[in-house]
Amino acid sequence: MIPIADPVDAGSLLLVLIIILPIAGAMLVLLANHRHSFRIVLATGAATLVVACLITLQIHGMQVPLVALLGGWQPPLGLALRADGLSAVLILLSALLVPATALFAQADMASTATEARRPLMFWILLLALWCALNIVFVSSDFFNLFVALELLTFSAVPLVCLDGKPRALAAALRYLMFALFGSALYLLGIALLYGAYGVLDIQLLSTLVSDEPVAWCALAIMTAGLLAKSALFPLYLWLPAAHSGAPAAASAVLSALVVKASFVIVLRLWVDVAPEEMASAAAPMLGALGAAAILFASLIAMRQPRLKLMVAYSTLAQLGYLFLVFPLLQGGAWASVAWTGMTLQLVSHAFAKAAMFMAAGLVAQAFGHDRIAAMGGCARSLPIPFLAFALAGLSLVGLPPSGGFSAKWLLLTAAAAQEQWWLAITILVGGILAGGYIFRVVGLAFGGPDAAPRLLQTPRRGPQIVVLGLALVAIALGFLPQAVLDISMIGQSFNDGAVQ
Repeated sequence: MIPIADPVDAGSLLLVLIIILPIAGAMLVLLANHRHSFRIVLATGAATLVVACLITLQIHGMQVPLVALLGGWQPPLGLALRADGLSAVLILLSALLVPATALFAQADMASTATEARRPLMFWILLLALWCALNIVFVSSDFFNLFVALELLTFSAVPLVCLDGKPRALAAALRYLMFALFGSALYLLGIALLYGAYGVLDIQLLSTLVSDEPVAWCALAIMTAGLLAKSALFPLYLWLPAAHSGAPAAASAVLSALVVKASFVIVLRLWVDVAPEEMASAAAPMLGALGAAAILFASLIAMRQPRLKLMVAYSTLAQLGYLFLVFPLLQGGAWASVAWTGMTLQLVSHAFAKAAMFMAAGLVAQAFGHDRIAAMGGCARSLPIPFLAFALAGLSLVGLPPSGGFSAKWLLLTAAAAQEQWWLAITILVGGILAGGYIFRVVGLAFGGPDAAPRLLQTPRRGPQIVVLGLALVAIALGFLPQAVLDISMIGQSFNDGAVQ
């Protein structure tokens, strides 16, 4: 039985605060003078980061999940918030990336007396999106997760079309259609689960669900809906246009965080709820979809003419690595190695991809385009963004000493130890293909003609520093000690079987 915190203790208050602070910040932005919006966002980010650090420290110190009962009622009569080790990592990740996104967007979203609506909407949507993410990370009830996903969708879709361009509006509409389709499937699966077992709390369902047709049908339908939201192959058609057409700051947070929310719920379904026999049967299919995403999206990325579109297809490929964890979790003692590799891949990809989208945005701003073929020698005129792009690319490729290398090495080790050679080959081939499209850009930018292209607009120093900082974090994650990485296993059933 998982220890439950007293409903009025400090730990429970922290779980409530991590949800309330972002939405309170959004309300303050709406009510305050538009000139103070960025200050409110920055203050909200600082406060939420402190709360995220306290949650992480408390979970690490107790070595058990932190659980808060809303109103003091035990499920199924009440709702519980639950943060395990993976939740702590994700909460801290979002608490670092959302403020970094705000710092990057400050210059572009500076309010003026004549144009205040677009910046106002950006800050409100960013904070609402952050609130939705935190609800996903700490919710322990599938209907509560549905509400969080809807808030996430209706915060993310307007960010895609914030510029109001026809192409962005079309991409946002396609995103919305896929998201609503996924929501309908997910809600249908919830109805089946509730009809069969009478509860929707994840911990209670884990003791009730058995290998029977209604459980298979419910979990399969819910998973299909979540895969549409996370853009896993072959349900990826909305993501490239949406991510490449959105403003750079929006693209960064969409790729780094938003698509991960649906993946986290898929994890909860098949790791926390599904009985072992069901999880073992479904794992190869989820892993095969992940492998197909890696290979297919990498090949498509190599052929893209525009930088942001290439980075968007790269997101599809890198998401595939996360789904390789499902077959690897069936490997007994090696499950902990695969879980740690998956967590590190999730975090390192978030920092690297945020840096790459932001760098691509700065390139388009500086040169008036993001055509890859015309980037010969561009790094001479714009060294910091291209350096950041190259460093983040090293992590995506999986070259040492980056976080991406450590993540892929752990996944590769678990695959080899379990003799799942098809997964090992996929990881290696995926790294080679990623190297192809990353070095295609880097080679042109740092090589090319001797004369540096002329800048149409010089980007501000602040956003460039933010981009470089995110890329350096993606590299520095490769130096994290194992003791830090082990926090993600707190609350997982395979923790006791970890390979030392």
